[in-house]
Amino acid sequence: MDFELKTLDVAGAAAEKCDVLVVLVPENFQAGKDPVSALVSAALAAKDLEPKAGKLLQAYRAQGIAAPRVILAGAGDGSGKRLQSAVQAAAASVKSSPAKRMVILVPPASGADGVRAAVCGTAESSYVYVTTKSKPEARELKKVVIGVADAAADREAFARARAAAAGIEFARELGNLPPNYATPTRLGEEATKLADAHGFGVEVLGPKEVARIGMGSFMSVAKGSAEPLRFIILRHDGGPKGEAPVVLVGKGITFDTGGISIKPSAEMDEMKFDMGGAASVLGTFRALAELKPRLNVIGLIPTCENMPDGASYKPGDILTSLSGQTIEVLNTDAEGRLILCDALTYAERFKPRAVIDIATLTGACVVALGGVRSGLFASDEELAQQLQQAGEAALDPCWRLPLDDEYAEGLKTNFADVANVAGRAGGAVVAAKFLHRFAQNYPWAHLDIAGTAWKGGSNKGSTGRPVGLLLEYLLAQAPAGGGARRTEAPKAAAPAPAKGRRKARASA
Repeated sequence: MDFELKTLDVAGAAAEKCDVLVVLVPENFQAGKDPVSALVSAALAAKDLEPKAGKLLQAYRAQGIAAPRVILAGAGDGSGKRLQSAVQAAAASVKSSPAKRMVILVPPASGADGVRAAVCGTAESSYVYVTTKSKPEARELKKVVIGVADAAADREAFARARAAAAGIEFARELGNLPPNYATPTRLGEEATKLADAHGFGVEVLGPKEVARIGMGSFMSVAKGSAEPLRFIILRHDGGPKGEAPVVLVGKGITFDTGGISIKPSAEMDEMKFDMGGAASVLGTFRALAELKPRLNVIGLIPTCENMPDGASYKPGDILTSLSGQTIEVLNTDAEGRLILCDALTYAERFKPRAVIDIATLTGACVVALGGVRSGLFASDEELAQQLQQAGEAALDPCWRLPLDDEYAEGLKTNFADVANVAGRAGGAVVAAKFLHRFAQNYPWAHLDIAGTAWKGGSNKGSTGRPVGLLLEYLLAQAPAGGGARRTEAPKAAAPAPAKGRRKARASA
């Protein structure tokens, strides 16, 4: 989808040629002497339009307005959250229409929040998955013009929003692929293609390389699958050489049966989304490709399937991790922490300024926070605050949960240094405490996205979270003006198979 930023007032919007004109109407809407203002004023006076966020009123061939279809969208108090709700409702209402060009008029005082809401809200609500359909009906909407009071003042916010939208959609598309498509090999190909297209460094390691490194915990999880594991290393070298990078670690379980501790069959199809952490790291790099901030960023993705087989690891097995710590397996359905712990140890070699792992880790986090906020755990106060602030700014919020040492008591075992599970109580915290053991040598945070990475039911599908949060955090770490201000349209966000790269190597 092509986004354009344009200086437009209400009168200018009335003359703008497009298929659909969306006017965001906050509670303090200031009417002028133009056809759009007259329409809004009349609708408010008649109480046919509520300025409550998400409420819509549609008009067809309104007098004096060039667009044949006009949508008045209530935007509440005009905050970013309310504006995004308004845009999402408006974009969803035209999703099945033949409209190809849409203009969104943002309230003059909304600034960066309004621009972000208009771009990301439209991209989210108009997204259509078609990759594996025999008769695909792709998104009709092709061009979206964001009308603001001063385009020059909002250009940086627009570039950030457009990059976020591209990254989120890239992550959504990967997450929605079925597990026979989105294999570990495919994720390695996607990373290689991304690197080739945008100048990132990349390595894709296979089982032999991972064995040489000594990632015994990661390797054990992959043993029961016919699909070979991959360990993906992505590098954005935007900062000075030698400057400590931020490391993002994404859980990449491309399908999770639970292994020998097999899951119930109901909704097991949703376990294709268990690579949401990996998808979010790839999506964040897709967004970084648009902005190219002056910051060094490393992406680490351990990816494999968790399958039951004669070769599978078993409850009672003792694994030796890359750190040298031994782990007693009490439940093979707690596999995410077993692949992440080796990646967290591997991250030490980059001498990072911070490490953030992202994982669909525990059902307990879903019970605690639902699908609204991701769970945040952090060993560093400043890092925790930065991530929370980034989440609020990006409308991709998280909520901090504790890391008290007492939560690790249940992980004690007679047979190894640590067990991989404890009891049911505080399961999300216990999982975080397990990971914490392997992240002692740098500032570390863990985002449990089990409740936010996808939606179930009739709206089943990947959300692309927390790409928005991660991008906002990374841009805040870059020097002022560290992101390129670009106005050209981003390349298509949907991933496709990669052709390979000389730096990539993976032995089956």
